[in-house]
Amino acid sequence: MLGDDVLALLGAQMPADHSRQVLAEHYVAEFYGGLRRGTGPARVLDLGCGAGDSVTVFRGYDPGVRWVGLDLPSSPEVDARRRADAEFATFDGARIPFPDAEFELVFCKQVLEHVAHPAPLLAEVARVLEPGGLLAGSTSQLEPFHSLSVGNHTPYGLSLLFREAGLETVELRPGIDGATLLAQRALGMPRFFDRWWGRESPLNRAIGLGGRVARLDERGRNAIKLLLCGQFAFLARRPAA
Repeated sequence: MLGDDVLALLGAQMPADHSRQVLAEHYVAEFYGGLRRGTGPARVLDLGCGAGDSVTVFRGYDPGVRWVGLDLPSSPEVDARRRADAEFATFDGARIPFPDAEFELVFCKQVLEHVAHPAPLLAEVARVLEPGGLLAGSTSQLEPFHSLSVGNHTPYGLSLLFREAGLETVELRPGIDGATLLAQRALGMPRFFDRWWGRESPLNRAIGLGGRVARLDERGRNAIKLLLCGQFAFLARRPAA
């Protein structure tokens, strides 16, 4: 059946609670909803922060959060940044300029597809995470070229990169489907498609309906959606020991 190969390779990381598409921000809610182990204000690094808008999301849960936005000195998103109400730092795209075990969470939304050499950067992520700390975010799989992107990742390929960096993949969840992103680009990026970020996109909706008819469980539906997704979300962890 479609998706069986993904399920066979990534079964342990395939969520069984639901198969709805999610954005990277899903893991901000999960972080404050029970994933976080620490107390007091959280220590969060937004890797590839761009305009820095995720600080608003984190402050909605934790007004005292120590949020640091890290990005290149210049990019389309960085150059458009206007906010000055948060801590921002720059780096060379490889070496993260913070001490070992500095952060509880590294948040990385739609960044890794813009990184030409992700393995060294992910090793740096593991270094600056405290033991048991989390890496959460999203990346592209079947998304057309955008904003200087240099490549896409498959869920399996990203899990191998995490392992090489010393991180454990906790789970992978589907985002917007690839067909919708391809159609959006082919039609000139009409704003009509923006609606599919906040709710199930057309192909994901069809997979969900078909999966119910075929009596697939949530893991099976997630596997098919991951196989065909334009973007997917991830959660990884630096081992506690």
